Amino acid sequence: MSRKIRYILPAIIIAGFAIYANAHFQLILPQTDIVENISRPYRFEIMFTHPMSDGPVMEMGKPTQFGVMTDGKKHDLLKQLKAVKLQNKTAYTLDYRFRRPGDYIFYIEPAPYWEPAEGKLIIHYTKVVVDVLGAGEGWDKMVGFPVEIEPLTRPYGLWTGNIFRGIVKQDGKPVPYAEVEVEYYNPGRKVKAPADAFITQVIKTDANGVFSYAVPRAGWWGFAALLDGKPRKGPKGKKVPVELGALIWIKATDMRP
Repeated sequence: MSRKIRYILPAIIIAGFAIYANAHFQLILPQTDIVENISRPYRFEIMFTHPMSDGPVMEMGKPTQFGVMTDGKKHDLLKQLKAVKLQNKTAYTLDYRFRRPGDYIFYIEPAPYWEPAEGKLIIHYTKVVVDVLGAGEGWDKMVGFPVEIEPLTRPYGLWTGNIFRGIVKQDGKPVPYAEVEVEYYNPGRKVKAPADAFITQVIKTDANGVFSYAVPRAGWWGFAALLDGKPRKGPKGKKVPVELGALIWIKATDMRP
């Protein structure tokens, strides 16, 4: 093997690892998944990033829709979002005050994100469920996104080690053998991955569109089912591939004496 090839091959391998190890995830992270005090507002952090690698943060355009669903009713919260800068990129925050008991499903349809490295638009339809004052009902309701994860496990009040299960759906129908990426939100990179393959866990749904995952550590976990959408016009006016993501975030808590 020539010296030139010996130098080129490692560079190609490293570049391939970099692409593999950096999965895009839309985040909606509340202060807590269980609210027991409604006398004050709670902060939500909304960003587009690589959670396990703690960045980089990608630029977010103004979301197409952002809201909360409770008791089967949707409430538009788009005007309540506050744009902030993270790593010099646009992200958002929300300060929300709960008024009554219930299960609140916060959801976002972000603006399409152009990923030049992959030559495609990315739209991740994302949600997170917050239980308020022990309501315990409504956590499995569907927002009605074109791609969405229906939780089969209640997505809050989870112990570390619990198994989370869900159904991946597109246009309301289960998607068999869909690929689901799983990442841990790892601010400060407190958890060190022993190899790049540990950064993004990859599982698949079964013939009925169902997946399951045993959560190994306390904290926030994101599940992203990646599906093909209809091509759209890209930045240059030509139609490009579209990646539709069905995302849900859950939090696990350690069982302590």
